[in-house]
Amino acid sequence: MDKPLKLRRYLVHFSSHNLPQFFTDVLVIGTGIGGLSAALSAADSASVLITTKGGKNDGCTNQAQGGIAAPISPGDSLQAHFDDTVRVGCGICDDAAVHVITEEAETCVRQLMGFGVEFDRNDEDFSFTREGGHSRARILHANGDATGRAIQEALVRRAMQHENISLRQQSYVIDLLTLDGTCHGALIWSPQKGLMMIRAKQTILATGGCGRVYRETTNPPVATGDGIAMAFRAGAKLQDLEFFQFHPTSLYVAGAARALISESLRGEGAILINKKGERFMTNYHPDGELAPRDMVSRGILQEMKKEGDTHVLLDVTARPRSYLEERFPTITRLCDEFEIDISKSPIPVHPAAHYHIGGVKTDLYGRTSIANLLACGEVACTGVHGANRLGSNSLLESVVFGRRAGVEAAGKCAGMEEAPPLHSIQGLPQEPAYGNLSLADVENSLISLMWRSVGIERDGKMLDEALEMITFWCRYVMDKEFDNPQGWQLQNMLAVGRLIAMSARQREESRGVHYRTDFPNSEEQWKRHVVISQSGEEWL
Repeated sequence: MDKPLKLRRYLVHFSSHNLPQFFTDVLVIGTGIGGLSAALSAADSASVLITTKGGKNDGCTNQAQGGIAAPISPGDSLQAHFDDTVRVGCGICDDAAVHVITEEAETCVRQLMGFGVEFDRNDEDFSFTREGGHSRARILHANGDATGRAIQEALVRRAMQHENISLRQQSYVIDLLTLDGTCHGALIWSPQKGLMMIRAKQTILATGGCGRVYRETTNPPVATGDGIAMAFRAGAKLQDLEFFQFHPTSLYVAGAARALISESLRGEGAILINKKGERFMTNYHPDGELAPRDMVSRGILQEMKKEGDTHVLLDVTARPRSYLEERFPTITRLCDEFEIDISKSPIPVHPAAHYHIGGVKTDLYGRTSIANLLACGEVACTGVHGANRLGSNSLLESVVFGRRAGVEAAGKCAGMEEAPPLHSIQGLPQEPAYGNLSLADVENSLISLMWRSVGIERDGKMLDEALEMITFWCRYVMDKEFDNPQGWQLQNMLAVGRLIAMSARQREESRGVHYRTDFPNSEEQWKRHVVISQSGEEWL
């Protein structure tokens, strides 16, 4: 096996003796649905500080369109939701984690409603839609296709009203502070105050995903994998990094940023056609457009190769403009900006990196392998998704396990003494061995390489070449000490990109979203997990 990437412990040099220190019971890093759910659950009995490197609404939650899965529609059941999740997860879901999200889904949905989320209704009943991989309609949505924004706004509003919660925006968390295998908070930087330490009895990592390590992605600019990289440097165990879900349909307009075109559109009748106007997904899977996401992404990719084109078309012209404006206002407005009337013309679409299934390994209460460090949301790996995430289970997982992590953290704080000042944590200075470099050029090269060689389809030769190239770039970047987020983000992106490629190289089979053209079949002996830490790799 490849040796794990050895990084300097801290990205900057500092001494805990010389930096200002601020104290809180619980530090939550991230303001998405996972972090805010954790903060609100902890705040009734503990002081909570939330920090985010951007603005409070800059993460992936705010952009989520489809909705949140919950087995509460007429005729649905916990068992049906469990079965769908496990089937799509291709044999390696953690059954206990799947039981947790299905059994606690209704409680968490009711809690979101109590926080002010208004899910769409048909008269008195909820309006449910169906997405790929689901055996029935169980997706709750809000404001049509703006579910994430509705949840984000409600949670932020509730958090800002809570007397035990405070928020630091534009505060970049550089590293987790650890001593003797225990987390004591985080080292953060802000433009106004520079470096400082946030001391916490319990720290909850909720930094989201890392889609920006790929050239084609639906993720916002903040999704650079900082949480995975800092957890790895701190010694935490990471799991299932090879499993990256590519959303089948992002808006493809040359020169424009990729934007999500929700799976709910296909759930309500949209079909995929090639440039000849032929419907093709039924050639790749009997469920057609409502097949699991990995199958749809690969079907689109094969059709693009066959036709020699850059995209395919998503046709929803069977629906009238009035219906689309009401049910999918975000998508309708987005396409209007490019003079595409989706009631009259099909939407050009292309797969894009969307959701990282792997992450920091946790148990059912968010606890990681590092004492006093928890994780929830996309940065965490609970095992609930297995090798492929069922649509709209991500918001559900985040709120369920965010809530659990918050309760766990607050409970631990109750039995802990106030932390004394730390005088023994320091990051040592390091002399750079190489000269100057263009950060933008390295980043553009990295994301292009990841898309080309560690993307929807992979093989051993491509992965070996990717690892060799990323390792080469690391020699020129990892020895530097930067004083701004651009440099720290690039170091994190390189670390995460290499770890994803390493994990993909180890798994010599195809399973779920991980497809190896040189190992196209799933094998019984690979029903296990790649776990990586600074001490090496292991299989579970």
